[in-house]
Amino acid sequence: MNNFEDLTVVIVTFKTNKKILSDCLKSINKNIKVILVENNNDNLLKEEIEKTFSNVTVILSDTNLGYGGGNNLGYKNVNTRYMFISNPDTVYPKNFFSNLKEHINSKVNFSIIGASYPNHDDYLSYGGFNNKNTEKLKEDNYDLNGLKAVDWVVGCSMLIDLQNLKTDYLFDEKIFFFYDETDLCRRVKKFSGIVFNSNKLIVEHLGQKGSIGSEKENKIEAEKFRNWHLMWSEFYYHKKHDGFIYSFRRILGKLLRSLLRVIFYSITNQKEKKIIYKYRLSGILNSIMGKKSWYRIK
Repeated sequence: MNNFEDLTVVIVTFKTNKKILSDCLKSINKNIKVILVENNNDNLLKEEIEKTFSNVTVILSDTNLGYGGGNNLGYKNVNTRYMFISNPDTVYPKNFFSNLKEHINSKVNFSIIGASYPNHDDYLSYGGFNNKNTEKLKEDNYDLNGLKAVDWVVGCSMLIDLQNLKTDYLFDEKIFFFYDETDLCRRVKKFSGIVFNSNKLIVEHLGQKGSIGSEKENKIEAEKFRNWHLMWSEFYYHKKHDGFIYSFRRILGKLLRSLLRVIFYSITNQKEKKIIYKYRLSGILNSIMGKKSWYRIK
């Protein structure tokens, strides 16, 4: 691949800050096709983006499909072999896409290659499906291509070879937020697909600074959303792959801690903390009872 003709970038947004989204799009090589899925059916945004960026096509969704559902919608409109998934709150250095092209042209057999986030101390760029595997992977070295075989990679910047995906579907749309990419990587690995982390693909990821929760008035609502879905998705993911009993034993401590903290913060009149743990508890209980992932930010 010489001119990115076999690569499409897919970005899913929902009321994303316009400057942050613009910075992301400006950092993407203009010769690369971009499909932007807006989960808010914003016709004005579509007109503005497509007028400003000639390489971008905006697809509007009538409903908020989440990360997985939005990327699945984008995937249905991809006509290239390679699909690169990007969060809207990422900025790419000038050499990023040339390094990405090197990975593709190297003929290395892969299903997924994830980027690295060296400026983030709060999470790894990759991991194992259990703590033992994660610790082992930290000790492994990168090869001459800058790649390391891992169990899963963070989904905000990852390259997918659609011809080598090894799974029947992309994202599980029952998962609205969190564990989407881990579930995908686990299914890919189950069918002998190969997942790499790259130390040549370096990304600046704004994380919560670029989300709807970055504005002060939305902070509590965003924290409720994150905590509810983190707990719901954690139980669902492990139930799906490891069984109900394992998942229940794993989540039980968090369930009890959330319940005790709701009681404690009620007694001590710490309303904001009470709300967060109330939603953590709700996410766990809804998932245990088999209810769908229903909580949304309006």
